Amino acid sequence: MVPETSEMLKQLLTLFQRVIIKGNRSVGGGFQTHDTTTFVATGNGFIAKGITFRNTAGAASHQAVAMLFTSDRSVFYKCDFEGYQYTLCLQAGKQFYKECDIYGTVDFIFGNDAAAVLQNCTIYARNAINTSTIVITAQGRTNPEASSGIIIHNSKVIGAPGFNPSSVKAYLGRPWKNYSRTVFMKTSLDSFINPAGWMEWEGSPKFDDTLFYAEYANSGPGSNTVHRVNWKGYHVFTHESQAKPFTVKNFIDGNSWIHNTGVPFDSGL
Repeated sequence: MVPETSEMLKQLLTLFQRVIIKGNRSVGGGFQTHDTTTFVATGNGFIAKGITFRNTAGAASHQAVAMLFTSDRSVFYKCDFEGYQYTLCLQAGKQFYKECDIYGTVDFIFGNDAAAVLQNCTIYARNAINTSTIVITAQGRTNPEASSGIIIHNSKVIGAPGFNPSSVKAYLGRPWKNYSRTVFMKTSLDSFINPAGWMEWEGSPKFDDTLFYAEYANSGPGSNTVHRVNWKGYHVFTHESQAKPFTVKNFIDGNSWIHNTGVPFDSGL
């Protein structure tokens, strides 16, 4: 765990590029979800460059977190996040991911109170064992006025090496909580994305009317929105003005702090 005093140490992990940080705790191994995390960062201004965060528990081990962040104004550049279920936990604060690779199976990019933008990232679906359903995101906003959400911008969703798309149904996300908010924009979606795009949370209520899910100018064989879900909370943006609130500049106020990290970024669409 990186403590809350890490503002003065924010360049520390830059020194350890190409390091692999590994853990193997999982719910299947007897741990609570929050105790499975390989690496936790809580201090503001956290920066990681070129580091791999890996949970090796495996596809049959249920929830097993590789990385959990509550760090505000945190930046991750050319990092890998490797796991299966619950790989990357975006828990709190403004977060920016640039040219990162994220691997997983179920709800593998998830969290409650973070406002996160993943830009020029590659999202890899892996083969699951306990389920035939792949879900990329599970965002858990509980307050409609909260600024949290997950934005996937100018990225790629593809299968990991050895992935068998014929055996699964894959979805962009599902609502963990009632005001879940996720946007995919200008992202290439592979053919294994289910035509419905999004799936309901198991059980009741479904949150279809209160969530906010949107797509804008995506590409690839999985990007066709003709057969997407017919929910009140789902939107297909057709104009730049609709998508601009979810850019780095506007969604996480990135122009005011990312420059200081030396990490390149696109502030607009």
